[in-house]
Amino acid sequence: MTETPTHRALIVVDVQNDFVEGGSLGVDGGRAVASRISDHLAAHADDYAAIVASRDWHNPDSTNGGHFHAPGTEPDFSTTWPVHCVSTTPGSDYVAELDQRHLTHHIRKGMGRPAYSAFEGVTDDGDELVDLLRRLDVTDVDIVGLATDYCVRATALDARTHRFGVRLLGGLHAGVAPTSSETAVAELAVAGVEMVPA
Repeated sequence: MTETPTHRALIVVDVQNDFVEGGSLGVDGGRAVASRISDHLAAHADDYAAIVASRDWHNPDSTNGGHFHAPGTEPDFSTTWPVHCVSTTPGSDYVAELDQRHLTHHIRKGMGRPAYSAFEGVTDDGDELVDLLRRLDVTDVDIVGLATDYCVRATALDARTHRFGVRLLGGLHAGVAPTSSETAVAELAVAGVEMVPA
């Protein structure tokens, strides 16, 4: 019996201006992570059946289903957040340090509602990420990006739910806080996510 070949995709999660230093929800080390992801793409782009980048893509003049804190209230940084990645602002753009030339597909998520996982988003053609990956015969995914303890975590867990083999590439993700990032990585390991060096 022949072994089914592995078809691997890379998912680049939310490497956007508002999630790096200087952004409204900036992660320390975010720009350095973006640069290292670009280096990884330069060396390994041909290893992937697809390189999919997700972006938070929130509506202007809206709380986006309660994802943004309501006017007159403070965000709790758990379920409500400062305004970020509004589709009409530069905060939603990919950071300059991310080399976009190797990206094959783009996913937007949010758009009026809370969304963390790239699997909650859609392509410009309206395809969900899981359907895109299935159509490309992808069996396994590598995950990188921002932030380890939120959208990277949610994306990796959803990938496991959809029965993909999942690897989190070391050095190519950064979190909001050390403790919550460590907790997230431990949770992912229990879920069957493999931790590997980039």
